Order: sequence, then C-alpha cells, then structure tokens
Amino acid sequence: MLKRPMRTMLITVAAVLAATTASFAADLNDVIGALPKFAIPMREVGDRFQNMYFAAKDGNWALAYYMSKYMNGAMNPAKVTKPDEYGMWKSFYDDTFAPVNKAIFAKDFKAFEKEYAAAMNGCNQCHAGMGYGFIKVVKQRAPSDIGIDYKVPSKAEDVPK
Repeated sequence: MLKRPMRTMLITVAAVLAATTASFAADLNDVIGALPKFAIPMREVGDRFQNMYFAAKDGNWALAYYMSKYMNGAMNPAKVTKPDEYGMWKSFYDDTFAPVNKAIFAKDFKAFEKEYAAAMNGCNQCHAGMGYGFIKVVKQRAPSDIGIDYKVPSKAEDVPK
C-alpha cells in the first residue's frame, strides 16, 4: 500500500491528467469544427479546375499542373471533416483525373481537352450520385482568376515539388 502523501500525489496527478486530456479533446474538437467541411474546398477545386483549362489552352503547362496539384491539396481538410467524401475525392483524383495530369505532362492539348471533358463529366456524375445533381460543372468562357497570365510558356516539370 502506498503511503498517504504518495497516494494523494498520484490521485492529484491523475486528476490533472484527466482534466488536461478532456481540455485537449475539447480544443481538438474546436479545431476540427473550424476546418472547412467539403463545400468550401470544392469551391477552390472548381476555380482551379477552370483556371487549369485556360493555362493548358495557352501553353502554360506549369500553371495547369500547379492548378491540378493545389486543387487536390485543397481537399485535405476533408480527410478529417468528411473522411467518406474525401475517399471519393481521392479515388476521383487518383483514377478519373490521372489522364488529365498525364496530358499536362505530355503538353498535349488535344488529349488534355478530351480528358478534361471526361473529368468534368465524372464531376457531374459524382455530384448527382451524392445528391447534388443541381451542381453541374460547365467549362467557363473565361478563367476564374483573371489576374494571372495564362500565356507564360512552361512545362509541368517547372512546378516546384
């Protein structure tokens, strides 16, 4: 049996640890609650998806790949906030979208345009399948971000790792 002072100290330490753990869990839940769920990152995905087209069309392949890379990265909060939906996104990006990236690296606009249209169709099918059929992606007439020079000659490999 522990002596009374030692037992009291261990009980006090256990109580402090329990309170700290509960406080940490509450703080962590607050942080998770503040992360964007799925709609906010998807808005960024949509803008980058549109910009990518204009970059590829004008031969700025690095910008096209940059948009693709950060379009994918924009979805990272959903790993925590919406893991099931993130799994669908990851599958879309890794599988359905892969031919778009391949065309970007090949600097092949004809292939890019074909795969981009197929990816857009995949987006719309996914939206419909998740109950969001009212969100239909179309190719814009102009990029989402007009403050970028889409005509800078480049290649996908120019994007820093």
